[in-house]
Amino acid sequence: MSQRPPAPPSLQELRKEIDAIDEGMHRLLMQRGDIIDRLIQVKQTQEVGSAFRPAREASMMRELVQRHRGILPLDTVESIWRVIISTFTYVQAPFSVHADVSASEPAMRDSVRFNFGFTVPYVAHFSAQAAVEAVAKSKGDLALVSATSSRTPWWLELEANGAPKIIARMPFIERADHPAALPVFAISRVPDSALVTEVETFSVRVSGWNAEVARALSPLAEIVAVPDTAFDGAALLVSVTSATSIDKIRAALIEAGASVRSVALVGSHATRYTVPPTGAKS
Repeated sequence: MSQRPPAPPSLQELRKEIDAIDEGMHRLLMQRGDIIDRLIQVKQTQEVGSAFRPAREASMMRELVQRHRGILPLDTVESIWRVIISTFTYVQAPFSVHADVSASEPAMRDSVRFNFGFTVPYVAHFSAQAAVEAVAKSKGDLALVSATSSRTPWWLELEANGAPKIIARMPFIERADHPAALPVFAISRVPDSALVTEVETFSVRVSGWNAEVARALSPLAEIVAVPDTAFDGAALLVSVTSATSIDKIRAALIEAGASVRSVALVGSHATRYTVPPTGAKS
């Protein structure tokens, strides 16, 4: 005589399992906080300023994407981890997020809250220039500005030695219906050893900029361009991946008829993940 299959667990039993997991998660977060407290004592981070570690954050987010499975949306997991990282960074060295809201205040606010939560102070500015200047005057604050368009060449402020630099581009995980889809650069001061340099960003000033030159560059790199009246040309923010180089960009500009006036490295960031509609990661 065959045995009956075991009865499925009751709702009460399943809820007890959930309660135990919730308690475990909370205890692990508190344990993480204890370790951060010890880390502060070892590093004395609050005395030296910024605690941002872009390379470590990028590594953590890659591992998160690679191990994620199940019904919980990846966006939810990404935001939870972003808020955990940002909050514990804030605990180590308090900072504010200065955001340029000139393009879209709701979209920028979504980006700030998705990546930094509600503990980190949020300061709105009406131009990228103002947000960058606020960070330049701070000890360890961070700015968020549009990564795809601009009215002014705010990145010129990043050229000098000791100036803040681009340290990240968000969202790190990109898909068509991302809840915080606004592409933004994060700008702050961090030690060179903490940077991730998979994509380098350059400030390039040229004369002779026109539509033909722009078309020549578009297959090679992501570019933000604004008029540069000082040179009767354009100020470019060029994002260069490992597939090309700034020398190739310079050569393409010259071949297309433009003159390169200056080139300066103004930051770097990690290569992003793109999630197709099917949910597969690439």
